[in-house]
Amino acid sequence: MQKSFKNYIFSRHIILATLIFFVCFIFSTYLHTTITKQESLSHSKAISDQIFSSMYQVMKKGWSKEDVELFTNSLKDNFEDSNYEINIYRADIVNELFGKIKEKEKDTTLVDVLNGKQIPLENFDNNIIRRLNPLIATNECKSCHTNANVGDVLGVIEVKQDLNSVFTQSFYQFIAFFIIIIPLFYIIAFISSRYTTRKITQNLDLFNNKVENINSIQDFKEFDSKNIDLYFGEFNKILKNVDFMAERLKNVAVDKELLEFEIKLLDKFIITSDVVKDWKEYICDLLIEINKIMETYTLMTIFRVGEDQFEVDIFWLGMPKENQKELFNNYISKIVKEAEYFEGMTDFTIKHIVADKNRCINKMDENALEYRTKSLFLDSPKIGGIVGIGLQSVFSNDPVRYIVIDSILTTMANLVGSVKAIHKYTQDLEYYAARDPLTDLFNQRVFNDMMAYEIKRAKKHKYSFALMIIDCDNFKLINDNFGHAFGDKFLQTIANILNEEKRPEDIVARYGGDEFTIILPECDENGTLAVANRILKKISSTKLIAPDDSKIGITISIGVCVYPIHSLSQKDMFIIADSMMYQVKEEGKNSIKIPNHMDVSSILKQKQEKSSLLIKAIENDQIEAYFQPIQPLSNNNKLVIHELLMRIHQDDRVVSAYEFIEIAEARGLINTMDLMVIEKAFKKIQESSYEGILFINLSPKSLIMGDFINKVNKLIDKYKIEKEKIVFEITERETVKNFSLLEKFVHTLKSEGYKFAIDDFGSGFSSFHYIKKFPIDYIKIDGDFIININKDEKDKAFVNSIITLAKELEVQTIAEFVENEEIEKVLQKLEVDYAQGYHVGKPSQKFVCFK
Repeated sequence: MQKSFKNYIFSRHIILATLIFFVCFIFSTYLHTTITKQESLSHSKAISDQIFSSMYQVMKKGWSKEDVELFTNSLKDNFEDSNYEINIYRADIVNELFGKIKEKEKDTTLVDVLNGKQIPLENFDNNIIRRLNPLIATNECKSCHTNANVGDVLGVIEVKQDLNSVFTQSFYQFIAFFIIIIPLFYIIAFISSRYTTRKITQNLDLFNNKVENINSIQDFKEFDSKNIDLYFGEFNKILKNVDFMAERLKNVAVDKELLEFEIKLLDKFIITSDVVKDWKEYICDLLIEINKIMETYTLMTIFRVGEDQFEVDIFWLGMPKENQKELFNNYISKIVKEAEYFEGMTDFTIKHIVADKNRCINKMDENALEYRTKSLFLDSPKIGGIVGIGLQSVFSNDPVRYIVIDSILTTMANLVGSVKAIHKYTQDLEYYAARDPLTDLFNQRVFNDMMAYEIKRAKKHKYSFALMIIDCDNFKLINDNFGHAFGDKFLQTIANILNEEKRPEDIVARYGGDEFTIILPECDENGTLAVANRILKKISSTKLIAPDDSKIGITISIGVCVYPIHSLSQKDMFIIADSMMYQVKEEGKNSIKIPNHMDVSSILKQKQEKSSLLIKAIENDQIEAYFQPIQPLSNNNKLVIHELLMRIHQDDRVVSAYEFIEIAEARGLINTMDLMVIEKAFKKIQESSYEGILFINLSPKSLIMGDFINKVNKLIDKYKIEKEKIVFEITERETVKNFSLLEKFVHTLKSEGYKFAIDDFGSGFSSFHYIKKFPIDYIKIDGDFIININKDEKDKAFVNSIITLAKELEVQTIAEFVENEEIEKVLQKLEVDYAQGYHVGKPSQKFVCFK
């Protein structure tokens, strides 16, 4: 709630007046009490002295006991109606001669005075004044008081005065007085506050009226508050700064209609499906809106639509005349000729689109026509173009309207560019969702879907079909010796041969790396062998020219499985065909192998044995945690890192993860095994007081399975592990169908304090997608690029590009497969942060610390 300045000052005056009132009241009361006390002490002394004088005069004449009692009673009678109390006390030496008389009981103070002790004779307690006047023996007194010596105390006169009634009466009198005069305080406070604020509020009202009368930019520019005086220097300083601010704002003030137009423009810039479908209608609406604030004839767009083609659209406010069309056609041609982007592209047509067909453009001053343009060029996807606006130069030269025009062109460029990019990306996504970008063959996902479909179809129609798995022989050696570019050409050549030699109905896919698959519908063993032999013969006769001009031959190994002869299961068919392919490699490569019943039994038995191995390992707690060190390559970096690896100890044999990981994932055992090895690792950390970082390699599928991470969190709490020292490695071992779910999950874990790394970075396109979408802390560069980095310049260039990207994103890099000192030195020069490999250290059950 806002406060009124006038009321604020008045309230402060009231508070001040009330404070002064209470101070005066308290001070007056205190002063009255002090004066009254002092006067009472003086009266008490005078009374005691007067009584003593009277007694002394009587004693001179000599008095009897009856005279003393008579004198005492007369004192009581004289002071009976006053607030005084008079008492006379005799000392013991007087009582010895003249006997005791009736007197009040003595307190210790009286006894001390009578005994001649030097103590204060005046006392003020509970508003009662008490004065003691001792009667001291002189030579004259010895005539009667023969047993006394000069200086002895013969008696004491006590005078008491009770002031409570006096103080009470005066207190009420003060209250009455101040109640009568308190309105005077408040009246003075009111007059003072109004006098203080009158001049300020009058001028503030004047300033407020001037501000309220600003209804347009022109009113604002005429605003002036220099003739306003707020009386106080501080207020006038503020007003002066307001004037200064207003002067500066006058130069950048924008009309309301321009701002409203800007808001409408931004509101419209939402790329919906309707806008993508008919963006030209959007531009027409935009042109009509622009003309509400400035006279504009045209909007134009020039955008590339092909390798050597582009399209031009000119949007007219109304129906143009032929000469007006010709004018803009010439302008467009000039732009195209001058733009380097459109160099050599002459194939284009100009489309004229009218926004309002009920309007005609009759007058158009060609000499006063102003053109404004803005360019937009994208490298990915390859899209570029120019947008323009034609309007009267009087508007384009206005600096404020120039900003608005620039906003219009930016909006147009973004809109049309985005629509073109979305269209291009949509086409690419539709294609590459099913295709491998290198070979143009179907990808692994489509292969799996096709296999599932073919099994259902074969089962329904009761026919056989075959699966062929093809692997390139010695591809890694070729890739390492001649580089990835030649390796890519090698794979593309094989893909082309597979496409040429297969039957029209066969489905070819690149499964991954140098491995291909072919599904042969309605095909038996003989038909499969015929196709396989044709492919093998063609590939064996093909030679490629290597970068060193040598001719390189190509050979492949082919494994086959036929439905339903060998298996009825999609997974088993793949395992059988894959096993046959590996048997070909073991027997000398460059051949084909179809399994017999013994092969099928052996393969499925081996699969069952591996499954039993895993189940037994879980039941008997034979899963062990191994740790491979990751070494900092900089001397300034002392961080200790290890990667957690899983091993199975069984029958005095250590089984590595690569021997059982696929079966574990297929059987759904991987999550249980991961949790077991993680708990053992956490226990080892606790026991050894390890303070370094631990990398845990999990597939995306493991991360999003059920309450897996909740169980990890419980282990974290149980063993008191710091979350920021745990790094989850995201791998591409399994395809994640719901990528958005994984993305949300990773961000949730990041917010809890865990860190993340991408494993085998560069091995696939998903790695770059991960680094874009996920909050990554480390990149582990794929070992295929590291193992020959000291020999292959292309590998070095690729790794260098990854390092540059990582530095830009402030992500740390780890090189895998560091097998010798030469590789380590190259990595140090490239400024890789960490190294991992057998040269650094082999996996063991203990943590390693680098000196």
